[in-house]
Amino acid sequence: MLDEASVADVTAGTPEVIKSKKPVSRFRLISSRLRSTPRFWVGFIGLAVISLWAIFGLAPNAWNYTDLDVRNMGASPSGLHWFGTSDIGEDIYAQTIVGLRKSLIIGLIVGPLAAIIAGIIGAVAGYIGGWWDRAIVWVIDLLLVLPSLFIFILLSQVLKSKSWVALIFLLSGFGWMIMARVIRAQTKSLRERDFIKAARFMGVDTWTIIRRHVLPNVSSLLIIDATLGIGGAILSETTLSFFGFGIQAPDVSLGTLLSAGQGAAATRPWLFIFPAAILVFTVLSASLVGDALRDAVDPTSGVNRD
Repeated sequence: MLDEASVADVTAGTPEVIKSKKPVSRFRLISSRLRSTPRFWVGFIGLAVISLWAIFGLAPNAWNYTDLDVRNMGASPSGLHWFGTSDIGEDIYAQTIVGLRKSLIIGLIVGPLAAIIAGIIGAVAGYIGGWWDRAIVWVIDLLLVLPSLFIFILLSQVLKSKSWVALIFLLSGFGWMIMARVIRAQTKSLRERDFIKAARFMGVDTWTIIRRHVLPNVSSLLIIDATLGIGGAILSETTLSFFGFGIQAPDVSLGTLLSAGQGAAATRPWLFIFPAAILVFTVLSASLVGDALRDAVDPTSGVNRD
């Protein structure tokens, strides 16, 4: 028999998870890992700051993004126009706020929406198998080899007459294929697990098994994909808008601001630098959160950099 002192000596260097009498849930374990990851806090605080700025940033500004100050056309940053003005007197600060809002909305919708599509299609293909699986894999492979940029270019004329909401569905429609393949492979493995076999034996229908058992078990992958997809969607929208195939005037996004300011980057750098800096900061923050979340869910996915 070990006395209390001996037990204390044995458990002195034991991790908290082992010493705890109650099993630690996966959610608490991931939360604990995230709290101890500095880059998660850097990215999370960065996203929080940029989101609050996008929501409330126009409140202290005297100019709307459609206003024209004809007395200060092409003016440098000042107390009157914090980010300067464009060639026709548009307030760059107000336009940057509005463009950031549009880019954030697109990223926050496209990332999760593409992950949801990937989860459903990948789970159906992996669980049902047969000709469903072969047909879905064929569609995935076809979409992966199609040059999405050229498709966007071809559809740009149609998008010009539509709302920018159409761009959300277009980006989501080309952002789910790789994760769908991953979910399909995971589902094929889950299909042979005992709890799935037990559910089938009890007569649970296919769609209920996918909804209650398959998707919850791959949800961590989908959350990571959705988080990382936010930054990717913002970059995709910015790239398309930069080349004139995404957001169209009179709407404003970070891509349209970068496109309008690139020609004057050397002579009037405020037209380009401020939207570019905001874009880099936003995408970097989202990437840090997604990267930290991936390592928290699967510590073996990469070398710990903290």
